[in-house]
Amino acid sequence: MKVKLKSSAGLTKEVKIGFSWTTFFFGFFPALFRGDLKWAIIMLIVELVLGSFTLGIGAWVSGVVFSFVYNKIYIKELIEKGYTPADDQAQSQLEKSQILSPTAFSD
Repeated sequence: MKVKLKSSAGLTKEVKIGFSWTTFFFGFFPALFRGDLKWAIIMLIVELVLGSFTLGIGAWVSGVVFSFVYNKIYIKELIEKGYTPADDQAQSQLEKSQILSPTAFSD
């Protein structure tokens, strides 16, 4: 499911909640293309370190783990930067996914 987040400057981003298939197939590149350099570097370093000690298996395992958590991390960082849910449906989906608390942006 996708939800829309809006910034105070009027920018809108559509973000996916849940498993990140792009991270699963392409590793750190989706974070890099989203401009999320911090997490792209973290993913790359973790995959390189774990992969070097386990003949590549550790990189695959960390890629699967990041696939489950990256979208949630990305949404939380957008919220920390000032983005808010664009509508009530986005608010309820973020609450349902336990990304936001029920009273986070209520008026």
